[in-house]
Amino acid sequence: MTAEAVIDAVSSVSAEVRYLRPMRERPRYHANDHTRDVLDLESHVVSIANARVATSGPTLDREGFSLTAHRSGIEDFHDARFVAQRYAPEIRDLLLELCGADTVVVNPRGVLRYGERSPACGKGDNSYPARFVHVDVSDATAAIFAAQTNTRRDRRVRRYCHYNVWRVLTPPPQDVPLAVCDAQSVSPDDLVKADAIFDTPGVPEWSFEGLVVLFSPQHRWSYFPDMDRDHVLVFKTNDSDRSYAHCVPHVAFDDPACPAGVEPRTSIEMRGIAYWYD
Repeated sequence: MTAEAVIDAVSSVSAEVRYLRPMRERPRYHANDHTRDVLDLESHVVSIANARVATSGPTLDREGFSLTAHRSGIEDFHDARFVAQRYAPEIRDLLLELCGADTVVVNPRGVLRYGERSPACGKGDNSYPARFVHVDVSDATAAIFAAQTNTRRDRRVRRYCHYNVWRVLTPPPQDVPLAVCDAQSVSPDDLVKADAIFDTPGVPEWSFEGLVVLFSPQHRWSYFPDMDRDHVLVFKTNDSDRSYAHCVPHVAFDDPACPAGVEPRTSIEMRGIAYWYD
């Protein structure tokens, strides 16, 4: 954003997001066929602050998220081979720089998502925007994944941290941006264990434990409007060291400040795990 745009930008928007309603049975949600979800959701209108105009910008250690400049050498993010071979190493280097870990392992598969107005929405695997408040992994899943991908089995892991790196591929403004919740405003009682089920056609289903979120008026929401390809939103999904921000609930929402008729949002996210050793 230009300096003039920042001055003119709204300080916050009010938007509807969907939370979990208390349930007796264990929630389940699917990557593709949402008609099979077992989720009792309720809508809440929340205030979502424009983090670009905040007097003190959010940080990964405090709120659990931040916007950072990052120019990628990838031109076609829809080419899975280029993403795995070239973009994943870029994200690894970025996370190493941001968090100062001893090593970072990045999942080479990028997740492309599309706003519902896009003809590509729902055509690819796991391509819908995330329309309910959630956290990608539970503590148990975070520990399992960290153990599985640790490349230094000869050293004791002192701390690990899971990150999601979210990049918008369509020009600003975005009709369906991502809102992130200040980790400091989230209570453990707000987080409900759920089964995240990956139902890719032609592949055996598999699942892991994620988290869905109950509403709390204490939650502090933020977003970064008008993102471009040269910036990424980095946020934590789990940190084993509770002296830092632990996890960041997030959700896609319709930005009421976005004019009608813009190109539907396309984004790509990458997942990485950082390790600190004794």
